[in-house]
Amino acid sequence: MTGPLGAPVVEHALLPVRAGDEGAFERALAEATPLVAGIPGFRGIHVSRGIERPGTYLLLVGWDSVEAHEVGFRGSPQYARWRELLHRFYEPFPVVEHFVTVVAEPTAE
Repeated sequence: MTGPLGAPVVEHALLPVRAGDEGAFERALAEATPLVAGIPGFRGIHVSRGIERPGTYLLLVGWDSVEAHEVGFRGSPQYARWRELLHRFYEPFPVVEHFVTVVAEPTAE
């Protein structure tokens, strides 16, 4: 069964960006997101900004497997650039977890 982003595994992280750095973070994010697209096992990425906490971003990345993320992406030169672009904005550093779908309903149109 696949879940969000049509992926069997979804990486999830809440990204706490320091107050006042949201604009710079979003510009860096726009540069960083294409880096992950060419990684084998990548299925898609979705980043949302919090309404109640505008400095918190929800990162969802679809993968074929945990290994595609943990070994494939994190072991790549693209991840080194991702880290350089984005990790300086976080306070505290985010927790990254992986999820598999339990229930999926089709979207209403």
